[in-house]
Amino acid sequence: MGPEALYSELKQLAEKLQVTVSEQNLRNTGIKVKSGFCIVKGQKQFILDKHKPLHKRTKLLAQCLSRMAHEDIYVMPAVRDLLNKYAGK
Repeated sequence: MGPEALYSELKQLAEKLQVTVSEQNLRNTGIKVKSGFCIVKGQKQFILDKHKPLHKRTKLLAQCLSRMAHEDIYVMPAVRDLLNKYAGK
């Protein structure tokens, strides 16, 4: 599976877990801000720096989703392997 397809599958899993994935320009905030998970007004969000390379965005999203209950949701084997790789990290 290609890197773009893997990232897309992770975003689809996030949607199934009711997590909004938002790619933002974090360089212009004026303060040091990192990509990460948060809850805003009861909505789960994962905010990513859109300037990070695709492999880094994929890793960050996989790390976040690996901590959420996703066992009852079908995901492609390549995605499941990636989530298992980052589980507990």
